[in-house]
Amino acid sequence: MNIPEREYIFASIFTLANRVQKLGDKLEDYMTIKQWMLIAVISKSENQALTVSEAAEIIGSSHQNIKKMAVILEKQGFLTLTKHPQDRRAVVLSITDYCRAYFAERGAMEEAFLSDLFQGLDEESMTGLFRGFLQLQTNIERMEQQHLGGTDGK
Repeated sequence: MNIPEREYIFASIFTLANRVQKLGDKLEDYMTIKQWMLIAVISKSENQALTVSEAAEIIGSSHQNIKKMAVILEKQGFLTLTKHPQDRRAVVLSITDYCRAYFAERGAMEEAFLSDLFQGLDEESMTGLFRGFLQLQTNIERMEQQHLGGTDGK
């Protein structure tokens, strides 16, 4: 099969995302890779808190999907959901102390997963991949603005 690079990369984005999700979901029974991603995004924010809408935009998911995940994570003790002080319609997602402790304990497992995933990629390859993904992100954002009128998924 002779597939041009651009088409191969395009198709691979979807298949790799699905395969990484399956692998990540097997790390443990307690949390999915998408839940881990939501917590990681919140924990990397300046105040370790984001609104549901902000998290949805960063992750590229719908408000409803993020809210559904957040409610599950709140029940498990990883997040708190509170009304935004200035906008009572907005819900703020915050990391709990339990969540911080939980992720501190599993840090070695996550590092091993990422090391295994990126095994064989030297610094030059990683930098090229990183730059390529940044450019794809920029292009997608531009296309969303042009064709979809924004990033709200409509």
